[in-house]
Amino acid sequence: MRIGILTIGNELTSGKTQDTNTSFIARHVFRQGWEVAAMLSVGDDDEAIRSGLEYLLGLAAALIVTGGLGPTTDDMTTAAIARAFGLPLFTDEAVLEQIKERMTSRNRPWIPNNAKQAAFPEGAERIANPVGTAWGFALKRYGKLIAVMPGVPAEAEKMLLEGVIPRFREEFAEKVEVLTRIIKLSGVSESAVDQLLADIPLAGLGVGIGFYPRFPELEVVLTLRDDLPERAAERMAQAEGLVVQRLSGHIIAYDQETLEGVVAALLESRKMTLALAESCTGGLISDRLTDVPGSSGFFERGLVTYSNLSKEEQLGVPAEVIRRHGAVSAETAVSMAEGVRRIAKTDFGISVTGIAGPGGGTPEKPVGTVFIALADGAKTECRRFSFPWDRRRNKVLASQWALMMLQNRLVGGGEDHAQ
Repeated sequence: MRIGILTIGNELTSGKTQDTNTSFIARHVFRQGWEVAAMLSVGDDDEAIRSGLEYLLGLAAALIVTGGLGPTTDDMTTAAIARAFGLPLFTDEAVLEQIKERMTSRNRPWIPNNAKQAAFPEGAERIANPVGTAWGFALKRYGKLIAVMPGVPAEAEKMLLEGVIPRFREEFAEKVEVLTRIIKLSGVSESAVDQLLADIPLAGLGVGIGFYPRFPELEVVLTLRDDLPERAAERMAQAEGLVVQRLSGHIIAYDQETLEGVVAALLESRKMTLALAESCTGGLISDRLTDVPGSSGFFERGLVTYSNLSKEEQLGVPAEVIRRHGAVSAETAVSMAEGVRRIAKTDFGISVTGIAGPGGGTPEKPVGTVFIALADGAKTECRRFSFPWDRRRNKVLASQWALMMLQNRLVGGGEDHAQ
């Protein structure tokens, strides 16, 4: 099935807001075994919306539309779609009541213009919004299905997975079995992965492969379509086994898993605890781990010891170590990791100290130099990294490698990820 994606909003066409919805939708369309016919962004303009619909409907069997469902005057998507197809609007009183109840539960005053979020084109099916107040809708025209969602990414993403994709699968039921498997890698380049997998006979198994960089990770997506479910499962298992065998040293997660979620599960299953001492990452590792539900079961504390004085006072790093080797050094990183573990009385202590940039580098320690240490009471491992990116990306990469070092230790210290 071919699907068109239309994102609507002046904030997109002016460049004020990055369009993350298109990439999210496209990834999940691909994972269903469907094809994206075209992607298009238009402003909050009646004629632009109509032209966008007409163009995409000429290419695709279904459309996914985001944006312009809010209460303000520039939110005109619903009315524009109704006009494009010559349909009247109607207010769904049940939806209107739910919007009022949600606003009341969030201590937000009711303003009359919010009522437009309960208006739909005649014949539209409602798509519930489990996060926000603007409901979406699905509309069938000319034998094609148009699904419309709000543009707020957190709302659109949840509605796509829980409402739109199930509706599309129902509408366009296929007799073939479509399987996808996502293998998430880190610490290895796309070209290196391509070379590692070059001689694997995936085509002979009927399996397609795609490479999708999502900094700081790389997704390898295997897709298979087959008339027989049993044969599909067998071929996918065979293909996955071959790929995993080649990439085992770089794999961090599968499908919807995250690196921090995998690390959290490993800690919980082993009933082990962790404390962090972060300098250049500024609490980013702590943030990632505490995004995992139930993180209080393994995460004892995270200290952001940015200054030299805080490293000395909160972690017990000797002033002489910092004076002789510098705050960005293996010696300081080791002392930080061992110090936070000792103070927190945890199984593991991790520390990060480095020069994120854009200034502060020296010939001996250029911008991007980062030391990460992992202590468990019996052994303290410290690694030096040289990251080539901007400040934000260097911080993200440092947090990624810290989690990968812990993951590697937890799974038994097997083959390490390549740097």
